Amino acid sequence: MKSFGKKTLMKQRLTKHATLTGALAASLLMLPGILGGTPALAQKADRDSLTYGELIKKTEKGEVKKVELDETEQVAKVYLDGQKPDTQPLRVSLLEQNTELINKLKENKVDFEEVSSANSRAAVGLLINLMWILPLAALMLLFLRRSTNASSQAMNFGKTRARFQMEAKTGVKFEDVAGIEEAKEELQEVVTFLKQPEKFTAVGARIPKGVLLVGPPGTGKTLLAKAIAGEAGVPFFSISGSEFVEMFVGVGASRVRDLFKKAKENAPCLIFIDEIDAVGRQRGAGIGGGNDEREQTLNQLLTEMDGFEGNNGIIIIAATNRPDVLDAALLRPGRFDRQVIVDAPDRKGRLEILKVHSRNKKIDPSVSLEVVARRTPGFTGADLANLLNEAAILTARRRKEAITPIEIDDAIDRLTIGLTLNPLLDSKKKRLIAYHEIGHALLATLLENSDPLNKVTIIPRSGGIGGFSQQIFNEDMIDSGLYTRAWLKDHITMALGGKASESEVFGEAEVTGGASGDLKMVTDLARKMVTMYGMSELGLVALETQNSDVFLGRDWVNRSEYSEEMATKIDHQVRTLAVSCYQEACRIIRENRALVDRLVDLLIEQETIEGEQFRKIVAEYTQLPEKPLAVEIAGKR
Repeated sequence: MKSFGKKTLMKQRLTKHATLTGALAASLLMLPGILGGTPALAQKADRDSLTYGELIKKTEKGEVKKVELDETEQVAKVYLDGQKPDTQPLRVSLLEQNTELINKLKENKVDFEEVSSANSRAAVGLLINLMWILPLAALMLLFLRRSTNASSQAMNFGKTRARFQMEAKTGVKFEDVAGIEEAKEELQEVVTFLKQPEKFTAVGARIPKGVLLVGPPGTGKTLLAKAIAGEAGVPFFSISGSEFVEMFVGVGASRVRDLFKKAKENAPCLIFIDEIDAVGRQRGAGIGGGNDEREQTLNQLLTEMDGFEGNNGIIIIAATNRPDVLDAALLRPGRFDRQVIVDAPDRKGRLEILKVHSRNKKIDPSVSLEVVARRTPGFTGADLANLLNEAAILTARRRKEAITPIEIDDAIDRLTIGLTLNPLLDSKKKRLIAYHEIGHALLATLLENSDPLNKVTIIPRSGGIGGFSQQIFNEDMIDSGLYTRAWLKDHITMALGGKASESEVFGEAEVTGGASGDLKMVTDLARKMVTMYGMSELGLVALETQNSDVFLGRDWVNRSEYSEEMATKIDHQVRTLAVSCYQEACRIIRENRALVDRLVDLLIEQETIEGEQFRKIVAEYTQLPEKPLAVEIAGKR
C-alpha cells in the first residue's frame, strides 16, 4: 500500500507539471502572433513620401534617379537626383496595376528594379518564433528535470548518508593526538588488527566488533577516530547518529541496512558513528512512550552489529558524552565490546597537548608551558587549543611578534572568568570591591590548608563580576575528588572572607549582596560534607547520592532518602558549619586589619596584585604557612 501511494503521488505531481507546462506553452505561442501582427493604430503620413501622381510628374521632368518597386508591400522607393547618399529614399504607395509608371520610367530611361520583402519578413517571423520557442523548451526541460529529481530523491530516501573514503585521508595520526595515552594504546589494537589480522587469529583472539569512546565534550573522541582512520589506511565510513533518524518511520532502519551493505562490500573497513546517543537511547523510556522511528533504527543497528548474519571485517567506532542514556543491548559483549574512557587530561597530558598546539605558533621563550598546564586543571584538549588561539589573537591585536606570559594570563582569565571591562573610577564602590577581594586573597594566603593565591584584581569582567581573587588549585585533589576535611573547611572559610571583610570594615548595615555566589558555593560544600562525606556529627552515613537528576526511564519524582527529622538535622549541621567558618574568617580579618588596609590601598593603586608580591607583603606582618605548591610555581616562573 505504501508503494502504491508513492506511485500515485508521483503521477499526480507529473500531471500537475504537464498541465502547467501546456497552459504556459499555449499562452507563449500566442505572443508571436500578437507581437508580429499589424498594429491597429493608423499609420501617419511620412513627410518624406510622394504621391503616385507626383512620382509620375517628377519622372517626366527627369528628376528621378532610381526606383525600387516592391510589389509585395505595394511600395516604391524613389531616389531623386541631387539627393545626398545618406538620405533615406522617398516612399510612394503603388496601385495594383502600375503599367503607366513602368512605361514612364522606360521612356525617361530611369533605372528601376523590382524587389520583394517576403523573404525578409519570413526570416523575421521565424526569428520571433524562435525567440519564444527556445525559452519555452528550456522551461519544459526544467520542469521535467525537477520532476525527475523528485522521483530520484524519493527512491534514494532510504539510502545511507555516510561519507565514504576508500583510503581515509584525515591528515591525523596518533602522533597528533596527545594527553590521552591510555586511550591511544587501547585503540592501537584496532589498527594492528586491520593491518595484521593474522597476529590475532593465530592464537584464537577476536577483535572487538565495536569500540565506544566515552568522555566529556572536547576531550578528543572524534580526533581519535580520525587518527585511527589515518593510521589504518582502510575504507572509512563516517556518519552522525542524527542522520539516521527522520520523520518517516522506517527510513532510519533502511539507512542502517544500506550502510552495512556497503561496508560489507568494502570489508575490512571502519564505520565511525558520532554522537550515537541520538539513535541509541534506551527504548521505551520517557513519559508518553518512545519514538517509533528511533527505536526501529536502533533495533536494526543492533541486528546488523550482532545478529543472525555476521559482519566480519567491519569495526564500528562510536562516540558519545552521555553513556548513561544508551540502551543496555547496545553495550553488551558482541556489539560494543569495549568502552574507552577519553577523560579530561591530567597535568602531564595537558603539557603534551600544549606542545602539539604550540607547534605553529610563535611563543616567547619566557612562556613556561608547564606552568600553563599547572594553571589549567579541568581543561580539555579543545579548551587548551582555544586558549593558545586566544593568546595568539591578543598578541596580534597588541602588535607583538610572539606570545608572552601576559597574553597567556589574559587568555586564561578571558576563558574562565570573562571579558575585561573598563576599570572602575576611584569611588566607594571600587574601595568596597577591593576590601571584598582582599578578604578572599588574605584568607587564601593565611589559611594552612587552602590553595595558594595566583593573583587578585578589581578590574571588572563581563557578567557583573567586579573583581576576583584567583587560586592555583591542587589538581591531584581536584581530579581525584579526594577532598580532605581540613581543605574543605578552609575553602569554605576563604569563600566567606569577602563577606567577613565587608562586615568588619563597613559594618553589618553596609554589607552588600556581592557574596551571593560565595554563599551558594559554601552551602553546596557544607551540605556535601554533611550528607555525602560523613564529616559531621550525624555520623558515617550517606544521606544523598551524587546524581539525583530525573532522566528518561528513571523516577519521575525524586524520592527523599531520609525522614523530615533527619532533614532538620542536616539543615542544622550545614548552618553550624557555615557559621563557624564565617566567625573564623571575621577573626582573621579583625586581627590583621592594618595589613588589610595596606593591601587595599595597593590594590586600588595597581588594580592587580600578583600572588608572589601579595605573599611578600603579608610576610612582613605575619608568619606565612608553608605551601610547597606556591614555591614550586614561583620557581618555574
